[in-house]
Amino acid sequence: MKVDLNCDLGEAFGNYSFGGDKDIIPLVTSANIACGFHAGDQHVMNQTIELAKKHNIGIGAHPGLPDLQGFGRRNMDITPNEIYDIVVYQLGALYGFCKIHDVSMNHVKPHGALYQMGARDKAVAQAIAQAVYDFDESLIFVGLSNTLLISEAKSVGLATASEVFADRRYEDDGQLVSRKDANALITDTNEAIEQVINMVKSQKVITKNNNTIAIEADTICVHGDGAHALEFVSQIRERLSKEGISISRLEG
Repeated sequence: MKVDLNCDLGEAFGNYSFGGDKDIIPLVTSANIACGFHAGDQHVMNQTIELAKKHNIGIGAHPGLPDLQGFGRRNMDITPNEIYDIVVYQLGALYGFCKIHDVSMNHVKPHGALYQMGARDKAVAQAIAQAVYDFDESLIFVGLSNTLLISEAKSVGLATASEVFADRRYEDDGQLVSRKDANALITDTNEAIEQVINMVKSQKVITKNNNTIAIEADTICVHGDGAHALEFVSQIRERLSKEGISISRLEG
């Protein structure tokens, strides 16, 4: 049994710095790198790919909506054609830096509101998936487990990786509880680790309403920001190893 650990990285831009990328990268197996629309910029993309290459982890694009001020977490009234174009544009930007560092882009994971919109709206999910496929059909598409992101990516012919979250609560339909909800985040480390083990080993998760639903876990999203992020990820790694689960980067 194996699982990937992914983290959203490269979120600094200009004079603004977020997260501890250089500290978290050695602990994960895949990096989702912001492409400049919701966070990140050309310099940060370059530096983050250099770091990821040094630690031999999977490099992925993390395209988002064009909303720096809202960190890409606000829904936008945007057409599927526009979504297609913004995804292709961002993949192209990251690919340029992959090329100069002689590394491959391994996967794509939409960010924030784009991710949530795609999980719920078939036209949005199809536009994202088609953009990825047309750009490079060998890329692995990372999306929320058991949602339209995964089914639409499969339908266009992409390899997929079903993503679960260590520190997020789930609705009964498998969607993530909105961050606007006071109980959206799991702040207790032990509870989050038990959720991870349950999802990976039993392919189940307990929802916010205390119901048990099925879930697929190919990759676990962990966060590199926050006071206890490094300790949290280290503890997840340790527990996964104790349970006999190997931690390895995504493969198509």
